[in-house]
Amino acid sequence: MKTFDHLAVIGLREWIALPGLGLAGLRAKIDTGAGTSTLHASDIEPFERDGQPWVRFTAHLGSLVQSRQRQREAPLVSLKTIRSSTGHTQTRYVIRTDLVLGDRHWPVEFTLACRKTMRYRVLLGAKALIAGQLVVNPALTYVQGKPLLPLPTTPSGVR
Repeated sequence: MKTFDHLAVIGLREWIALPGLGLAGLRAKIDTGAGTSTLHASDIEPFERDGQPWVRFTAHLGSLVQSRQRQREAPLVSLKTIRSSTGHTQTRYVIRTDLVLGDRHWPVEFTLACRKTMRYRVLLGAKALIAGQLVVNPALTYVQGKPLLPLPTTPSGVR
């Protein structure tokens, strides 16, 4: 069996932080079947800042029982049409922000979507896993522990 020393192992669920949005202590579910990552958001409103497209939204943190809300703003990267496993399509706003998982730190694109009926407010998709050089052991959870305070991103994007 091949092993790859440069890849970090994560579990099916992990603690993450999104320091660019000032969000920490988020539980994320790993979804290798999804290409793009998703952040639970509502009240999504596009606007312009200095002639550039931005988006304002309410980020929902915590669990279904103890939800906390934070107003956030981020540059708008694009709009993306997402097709669910049931065939429904939805157009979503896409932002890019730094993700911290364990001791790694790199930029990830997130679609903003309502996940109020879902247990996990954040999904990490395959593109984020590839960029972070991560492999998933679905038999494990919370392997990496809560992220340390984030460090600045290196030129390569991954710490």
